[in-house]
Amino acid sequence: MFEALSDKLAAVFNKITSRGVLTEDDINSALREIRVALLEADVALPVVKEFINQVREQAIGEKVVRSVQPGQMVIKIVHDELVKVLGTEAVPLNLNAPAPLSILMVGLQGSGKTTSAAKIAKRLAEKNHKKVLLASLDIYRPAAQEQLSQLAAQIKGHALPVINGEKPAAITRRALDYAKKGGFDIVILDSAGRLHIDQQLMEEVVEVKKIAAPAEVLLVADALSGQDACTVARAFSEQVGVTGLVLTRIDGSSRAGAALSMKMVAGVPIKFLGTGEKLDEFEEYHPDRLAGRILGQGDVVSLVEKAIENVDREETEKLAAKMMKGRFDLNDMLSQLKQVQKIGSLGNIIGMIPGLSKFKSQIEASGVGDGLIKKQEAIILSMTKAERRNPDVIKASRKKRIAAGAGVEVHEVNKLLKSYEQMASMMKKMGKGGMKNMMNPSLLKNLPKGMNLPGGMGGRFPF
Repeated sequence: MFEALSDKLAAVFNKITSRGVLTEDDINSALREIRVALLEADVALPVVKEFINQVREQAIGEKVVRSVQPGQMVIKIVHDELVKVLGTEAVPLNLNAPAPLSILMVGLQGSGKTTSAAKIAKRLAEKNHKKVLLASLDIYRPAAQEQLSQLAAQIKGHALPVINGEKPAAITRRALDYAKKGGFDIVILDSAGRLHIDQQLMEEVVEVKKIAAPAEVLLVADALSGQDACTVARAFSEQVGVTGLVLTRIDGSSRAGAALSMKMVAGVPIKFLGTGEKLDEFEEYHPDRLAGRILGQGDVVSLVEKAIENVDREETEKLAAKMMKGRFDLNDMLSQLKQVQKIGSLGNIIGMIPGLSKFKSQIEASGVGDGLIKKQEAIILSMTKAERRNPDVIKASRKKRIAAGAGVEVHEVNKLLKSYEQMASMMKKMGKGGMKNMMNPSLLKNLPKGMNLPGGMGGRFPF
């Protein structure tokens, strides 16, 4: 996310950090470039103006001009102001209400409202151990109620049974009564959307809000809609009253400047970001972490949290035990590939690692990405159990059969086997001599040109 904005800001920061001394003209020139970058990223003009004025006020002063590293000082100022624009601190869902409390989802049609409702239900069930009921109030869009029922089944949750011909107000009352009798903690009401804002939509949502008295009214907005997202946020905020925002498809736009504008326009915090179509591609909104990603500084905390949530601990411990004995076969490599996919897309993972985000485009251009991981998985799955346990038996005829089974060329099978050999060699060294043997530069040959691993370990990307 924010690749275009991140790249442009990185170019500006490279200019100012390469100079030992910064003049007022240098800072003004940098601020002009930052202003253009923000506008091109679809950040609302009033937000850009205020942001630039706040940065200028702090950057043009003796504290910066006379500092030992003036460029770094400017970057810190930009980071701190970015955090202020994004919201200063994370604001969790308000769950302090008698059960069953309700959460009302509002927004335009196609914004990802129904999927977001299911994602929030999944999160509340898994993280907060809440019993959640999903209820669709969308009687206009074909199969909308059925869609929510199917999503509820996917997350092993509960959906309110559908009664044909029932109006949204009646569905709301029935959902609250059903939740009370069924011992549910939370009811998520997925209201109907429209292709555009109209009075009928607003009146319907206001009526549902009066009946449900929700603890949260969450506006779901599509990051791809750019400036329109701010218009929608303003309309719902003024006519319905919104307590929080959910920004979807944040991964689908390299600009996604709506995230930098909507909090200020709506006057309420962003609570969640939808980072993909899968039901687990959803994360709590942390302004400081997002600021780090935008400025190319990574987001290790979120990466660790994703790993804790998604990586199979028992599987990891088994692999660790094998590694300490210097044993590693293609079944283990397959397990690793699956674990990586659980954490998220490789592009998102790279973007969260400090120092690697600026090489993201180079890495993807070199063919290292989610497609490669899936291809490697297909190759291993085309092997027999005996071949996975003992890759040394894989010779020319077997390689042809494996390539045909995976739908790839033989050279791609060779490439995978070479990667495996490098990894197996590392595991053996760990088993024999511990981590100090991992520092052998000959094992790290594949990184894109100009890219080094943390700690000064040069080499190539291991895929």
